[in-house]
Amino acid sequence: MQIVVVAPHPDDAELGMGGTIARLVAEGHSVLIVDLTSGEPTPAGTPERRRAEAAEADRLLGTRRVNLGFPNRTLEHTVDARHALAAVLRRERCEILFAPHPEDVHPDHLAATRIAEDARFDAKLTKCDLPGDPIHPRKLVYYYCTHLRSMPDPTFALDISAYRAKKREAILAYRSQVTDHAPNRILPDAVDARDRFVGTRLGVEAAEPFWCRELPGLRSLDALL
Repeated sequence: MQIVVVAPHPDDAELGMGGTIARLVAEGHSVLIVDLTSGEPTPAGTPERRRAEAAEADRLLGTRRVNLGFPNRTLEHTVDARHALAAVLRRERCEILFAPHPEDVHPDHLAATRIAEDARFDAKLTKCDLPGDPIHPRKLVYYYCTHLRSMPDPTFALDISAYRAKKREAILAYRSQVTDHAPNRILPDAVDARDRFVGTRLGVEAAEPFWCRELPGLRSLDALL
């Protein structure tokens, strides 16, 4: 499948669903991460450093990436942003779209979700100025990269036991945001603890939670753990 993961900032996709991304790539799917902003400024980062860190995360996960270059901290849900992402969805022939969970306290994350939702709709429009042929990603799935201090209430969770270490490596690729920024040094362990807890609900080592607004379906009960 052609899969697009929308991230407000470089590192959000890895923190929220890095294990799933690694699993999808290993299963032969094409995964493109679309960072909407550079993520800068931050206390220990620079635009150049963040680009290098994102490239290292891509190397580890086997992903491709584009950055749409919208302003960090003031990301807005605009028609221009919607259409820029819709053009990417058309070019990629996106089948499954991932976006941040719609409940959050970070304004950029909230804007990113609205942009992704409307870009999915805009990508199917005819008789418009968008490049490429119309397409409508058949599923929009929300991942948890939230700053909201709450427990996820997911629709489903995906077993990432075999990709737990790979996810941690991808998170640690963002040294400016994790190891070089003292308040965030707990992040790899905190994210891993969440994944291990969700895993206990399935009887596996680790799992990532996801939420759907639309009804997800199974082709077979064999997919259930």
